[in-house]
Amino acid sequence: MTGPAEREALYDAFAHVGKALSNGKRLELLELLAQGERSVEALAHAADIRLTSVSAHLQILKQAGVVTTRREGARIHYGLAGDDIATLFGLLQQVARAHLADAEHARAAYLGPTDTVPLTRRQLLDRMTSTNVRVIDVRPTQEYTAGHIPGACSVPLDELACRLDELPDDAEVVAYGRSANCVLAHDAVRLLTARGHRALRLTDGILEWRVARLPIEPGLNGAATRPTGGYDG
Repeated sequence: MTGPAEREALYDAFAHVGKALSNGKRLELLELLAQGERSVEALAHAADIRLTSVSAHLQILKQAGVVTTRREGARIHYGLAGDDIATLFGLLQQVARAHLADAEHARAAYLGPTDTVPLTRRQLLDRMTSTNVRVIDVRPTQEYTAGHIPGACSVPLDELACRLDELPDDAEVVAYGRSANCVLAHDAVRLLTARGHRALRLTDGILEWRVARLPIEPGLNGAATRPTGGYDG
């Protein structure tokens, strides 16, 4: 028969994961790793954090079983330990927004005014069967290559203004980024709308797409207009 010590050990084990997630920078690193594997150097650059700090955060996440490592020569690549980690991170955001006013206020301040037209995943999939839609991934190319919505073309936000001529004037442009809380898609739609394009923002990012277990396509491809296959989203 077990007693209080065993019960305490169990809940302490659960708390180990909670402690690993109780830091904003570590959550930011998890969102980046939800886009695909990265080296410590790449994470430091993307998150604008010192290399030593990133290494320390990653060690805490690894000790909690949240991330795993893969060695390639002299370089170590980090990745999420599983899709359940992406699901946990997504749920954490939802709970914070639903029950913590400060979280929703911070989100609104970060993303800016509600001046972009949202489009749900289901609406996007429905439109693609009947309308001329161009889906663009506005994340950095490295993240697009690691995995993207099938059929989406890569147009990083910092290249968008110079590549507008690649987008058909008669197409409805749908932009997406890293997650539902990614400012990249909002800024892309603002730019496109200001330049006269019919543009919408996918309410999902690749994080939510992954959590929903929808197909993710790796590698580079051309400017396709539709994802392949049928999704039940």
